[in-house]
Amino acid sequence: MEYTFQFGPLAAYLPQFLSGLWLTMLLSLAGIVGGFTLGVACAVISTSAGWLPRLFVRTYVEMMRNTPLLVQIFVIFFGLPSLGIRMSPLSSVLIALVLNNGGYIAEIVRGGIQATHRSQIEAAESLGLSYLQTLRFVILPPALEKVFTPVVSQCVLLMLSTSLVSAIGVEDLTGAAMIASSETFRTMEVYLVIAAIYVSLNFVFRALLNAAGLIIFTRSRRNLFGRM
Repeated sequence: MEYTFQFGPLAAYLPQFLSGLWLTMLLSLAGIVGGFTLGVACAVISTSAGWLPRLFVRTYVEMMRNTPLLVQIFVIFFGLPSLGIRMSPLSSVLIALVLNNGGYIAEIVRGGIQATHRSQIEAAESLGLSYLQTLRFVILPPALEKVFTPVVSQCVLLMLSTSLVSAIGVEDLTGAAMIASSETFRTMEVYLVIAAIYVSLNFVFRALLNAAGLIIFTRSRRNLFGRM
């Protein structure tokens, strides 16, 4: 059976694809920034706080890492209303993306913090640095630099995972593709185009994150040596 590709009918859906692409990028950026902030905070707590905060963080991390993102989205969007908490689809997926990414980032950064040699911390203490100063100047910069590559990979995976938000009616890139596919019946063409866009986004996000890391860590090293 021969199949004739026809990409022409997809031209009418270009505005929807662009709108979906824009929403995918916004959701990805929100999930990356929010998840990174939450993850670093949880990593610090899990390595320095009392047993109760550590237990809370450990439970949260394990829940995020051992349940599918789609289930987490469903729990927030469909489950919380039974407790009287109702949110829009967009708010639900934003919370789910931040919580999911935060759980993975926390575990990655925790490994980086634990890799910091004890002698560095003792040297900071001997210089009279407070705990927060030690954390800011001695522990976190090298820890984050060590684990930056897996952090970037996790953030790119989060961007790809945003395709799941279409399951609750959010018209991201995949949601726009589903609409175009159902109306044109050109499923192969639609998803080939969408796959090519996701591949491009992969390279764009990876390049931007790596460039940001290069700038941040270079500046961090300069500031550190400037204080010596």
